Amino acid sequence: MAEHVFDLVVLGGGSGGYSAAIRASELGAKVAIVERDKLGGTCLHRGCIPTKALLHAAEVADAVRSASEIGVDATLTGIDANGLRTYREKIVAKKFAGLKGLISARGITVVDGEGFLQTDRGVRVGADVYRGKNVLVATGSYSKMIPGLEAGGRILTSEHALELPEIPRRVVILGGGVIGVEFASLWRSFGVDVTIVEALPRLVPQEDEAMSKGLERAFRKRGIGMHLGSRFASATQTDEAVVVQLEDGTQLDADYLLVAIGRGPSTAGLGLEEAGVALDGGFVVVNDDLQTSVPGVWAAGDIVRGLQLAHRSFAQGIFVAERMAGLPAVAVPERQVPRITYSDPEVASVGSTLAEAVADLGSEKVTSFDYNLAGNARSEIIGTGGLVRVVRAVDGPVIGVHLIGARVGELIAEAQLLVGWEAHPEDIAPYLHAHPTQSEALGEAFLALAGRPLHAL
Repeated sequence: MAEHVFDLVVLGGGSGGYSAAIRASELGAKVAIVERDKLGGTCLHRGCIPTKALLHAAEVADAVRSASEIGVDATLTGIDANGLRTYREKIVAKKFAGLKGLISARGITVVDGEGFLQTDRGVRVGADVYRGKNVLVATGSYSKMIPGLEAGGRILTSEHALELPEIPRRVVILGGGVIGVEFASLWRSFGVDVTIVEALPRLVPQEDEAMSKGLERAFRKRGIGMHLGSRFASATQTDEAVVVQLEDGTQLDADYLLVAIGRGPSTAGLGLEEAGVALDGGFVVVNDDLQTSVPGVWAAGDIVRGLQLAHRSFAQGIFVAERMAGLPAVAVPERQVPRITYSDPEVASVGSTLAEAVADLGSEKVTSFDYNLAGNARSEIIGTGGLVRVVRAVDGPVIGVHLIGARVGELIAEAQLLVGWEAHPEDIAPYLHAHPTQSEALGEAFLALAGRPLHAL
């Protein structure tokens, strides 16, 4: 057995792991990443990037369908499943090559293999041990499955759905959260008959209720079926189809069932508990500095309870690296982490929903303004409806921004800055939003809350 010594050993090369490795190396640390699959993890290879590539292809398909409405003579003759795969894989391969080059340029050692946490801040890979002054566990998450239901054949997780060699005719999606909604959107754009089953009363239930209702209206207009407040009972499959039964007796027939009920922390079988790391429901228990119950062992990303988002993992990885170096790093509060659902229309948000703000402060201390994208020229040009909702404390700062509409995810960075810096609408009102842009919709909401509306009543 050989032992290798580093300043930092990272177990997991996904978003949280590689961001910590890069930042630690910038701060002068000698770093190793142990990764059993590929650098970049789920986000790059089986999640964020490939699904957004398909969603872009879906947007193009819809644009071709409606081209005649703007005077462009174009016809959509079909969707090429092989062509989609080639396009998606090309995007992923290019980003993967770039990441590998970045890691190499930083002088970070990459160890290929299954890692197991040992005592005394070691990670065993085969017969070798990689020991660090610090160890970061950042092993990500996996697609959860309904108990008693097994993925395979015509029952899919999101990873399986990405690898389908065909465009199905009919799909049932179990789960109306971000993953389910995004697949529903892209498949519908490809001409698939889609039905969503969600146990809670509304889609994307973590979002402001106005955004959920707006998404439901848009999906109904697109012909996406929904069974909201409906619970799954069972699924049976044959070589040709799958039959889904709901508890209310409804039967749904489809080519495939996509199970999109969330993701669980990938912490089993890594030796964490044996090494003394405390877990709670599979998630690693950490303090405010993301340190585990074992000195010198830290955790970041999807294995830490909270929002399972790649950019949260990036931020946590950077935070951990800086705290290890003794820098006065500040963690981003959960409510200041921006969220985007990349469906058509998109939903983007940061901060408190209106309901959360009222619950926290009381209804008399909260006010909000809704600006309809129908009043925004750029939104009219690109053919989207939607809504901007800004929530503020009375005579106080902006505490939440919520948007629905095509491409509104590109606006959420400004919103995060305003919420994070506790800006008042009166502070923002003097600043310009270029015309014509969708960002003007945010500007109009801020003007209205500052008592000086321009294109709003």
